[in-house]
Amino acid sequence: MFCYQCEQTAGCSGCTGKMGVCGKSATAANLQDELTGALIGLARASDGNQPGPSAHKAMIEGLFATVTNVSFSDEAIKQQIEAVRREKEALVPQCGQCGTPCVRNDDYDMELLWTADEDIRSLKSLILFGLRGMAAYAYHALVLGYTDEEVNQFFYKGLFAVGEDWTMEELLPVVMETGKVNLKCMELLDKANTTVYGTPAPTEVTLSVEPGPFIVVSGHDLKDLELLLAQTEGKGINIYTHSEMLPAHAYPELKKNPHLKGNFGTAWQNQQKEFDAIPAPVLFTTNCLMPPKESYKDRVFTTEVVSYPQMVHIDDNKDFTPVIEKALELGGYSQTQRFTGINGGNQVTTGFGHGTILSAADQVVSAVKSGDIGHFFLVGGCDGARPGRNYYTEFVKQAPEDSIILTLACGKYRFNDLDLGTIGGLPRLMDMGQCNDAYGAVKVALALAEAFECGVNDLPLTLVLSWFEQKAVCILLTLLSLGIKNIYLGPTLPAFLSPGVLAYLIDNFNIHKASAPEEDLKAILG
Repeated sequence: MFCYQCEQTAGCSGCTGKMGVCGKSATAANLQDELTGALIGLARASDGNQPGPSAHKAMIEGLFATVTNVSFSDEAIKQQIEAVRREKEALVPQCGQCGTPCVRNDDYDMELLWTADEDIRSLKSLILFGLRGMAAYAYHALVLGYTDEEVNQFFYKGLFAVGEDWTMEELLPVVMETGKVNLKCMELLDKANTTVYGTPAPTEVTLSVEPGPFIVVSGHDLKDLELLLAQTEGKGINIYTHSEMLPAHAYPELKKNPHLKGNFGTAWQNQQKEFDAIPAPVLFTTNCLMPPKESYKDRVFTTEVVSYPQMVHIDDNKDFTPVIEKALELGGYSQTQRFTGINGGNQVTTGFGHGTILSAADQVVSAVKSGDIGHFFLVGGCDGARPGRNYYTEFVKQAPEDSIILTLACGKYRFNDLDLGTIGGLPRLMDMGQCNDAYGAVKVALALAEAFECGVNDLPLTLVLSWFEQKAVCILLTLLSLGIKNIYLGPTLPAFLSPGVLAYLIDNFNIHKASAPEEDLKAILG
C-alpha cells in the first residue's frame, strides 16, 4: 500500500507495508485506490456526456468513502467499485454513434500518480484530496435534499485532470478552482443545515451524563441524529453527541428534543480511551472512526458510508432498533457522571454561527474602532494524536486579552472548555461549529472586510489552522482561492506538499509553518 493523505502518515512521508497508521489494511487501501481509479474512469466516460443523479451519488459516495477513517471494510469498498463501474457502463453508449466503445473509459492506475514527478504528484494530490473533502460536504447536503450541478460537474472535471498527463501550468488552475467550487459547496451545505434545522444560536452544553440508558452519536450527519432522536422519543433513552456532532445542540429543530442531553468525550482521537468502559452504544455517522478495541467493539454501530468489518451497519432504511436495544440492555450509568474537558471545564458553548456573529456586527466594529478588540484569531481545524498539538492550547492561552478567538472543527477540544471572559459584552471564545461550518467563518471575514472597507488580508485577523485529513485540505484551498494570505498551518506540513509546490504556496500566499506560540504571536502582532 501507499497512502500519505492524512497528517498521521508514517514518518511524515507515507504509510506502506501491511497497515496504515489509521488502522486501514493494505487490502483496504489498495481497494480504495481501485475505487479512485474507477471514479476517474467514470469522469472520463462523462466527458461530453451528461451523467445523472445516480452517477452523481456514486461519485460523491465513492470519494467520501476514501476519506481517512471512514471505510475499513473490503466488502463495502468492493460494492462501491461495482456501483461506480455500473454508472460508467451506462454512460459508454453515449460516447458516440459509431458503435465502437470510447477509448477514454478506462479506469486509472493510481500507481501512475504515486510514482509521478514529485511536483505533479503534489498538485494532483491537492486536487484529489480536496475533492474527497468536498465530497463529504456535498454528501451531507445531498442527504438533506440539496444539490448543485456546478459542484457535481466539478467532481468529474477535477478527477479527469488527475488522470491526465498535464503540466504544472495546466494543473495549478484546477487546484485553485477546487477551492473556489468548494466554497460554493460549503455554502450549499450551510443553506441545507439552516433551512432544515434553523439558525444556530449560542448554547451551553453540559459534559455530564445523567443516569439511565443513553446513546452516543459521533460524526457530522445531522439527519441521522434527527432520525435517532425521533426513534428514541419516549423510550427513556438519552442522546449525547460526541466530537464532530457537538454543534447539533445549537440548531433549534434538534435542541428542542429534551432527550438530547449533552456532549460525551472530547476529540475523535481519544475515542479508544473514552469509549473503553462506556455502558452505552456508539453510533458513527461519518468519518473519524478508529478501529474499536475488543472491550467495546460490540457496542459500535455504523451507518451511511462508514463501515468496519464485523460491525453492525444500519442501512439506508434507518432502522436504529439494534442501537436502541443495545442501549436498553447496557442500561447506562447508575448515577450522574461528571466529566470534564481537557482543561477541567464541565461545560462548553457552541452555536456562534455567522448568523449570530453578523447580527452583532455593529457591536464588533465599534469594539474594534474603540480599541477594545485588538485582533481576531481563527484557531481551528482537525485534531489528531501527533505530538505538538498542545501548540493550539498554548496559543489560545497566550493570546492577548484584547483578542477574540473564533474556532471551528474538533481541534477546538484542546481549549473549548476554557473560560476566556468577555470583551465589550462579547465572549472572547466563540465556537462556530465543525469543519462543515467553515463557510460561516469565510462569510464573517468577508463581511468584516466590507464593514471596514478593506481587503480580508488587511483585517486584524489571523488564521491559525491545524490539519489532519482531506476536508481540511479543501478548506485550505478555498482560503487560497479567495486570496487569503499569512495562514499559520501545523502542527506538521502535509507530506504530499513537494518542496516545489510548498515554495509556490509560500511565495504566493505567505503560508507559515506553526512553530512556537510565543514566537508566532510575536510575529503576528509585531
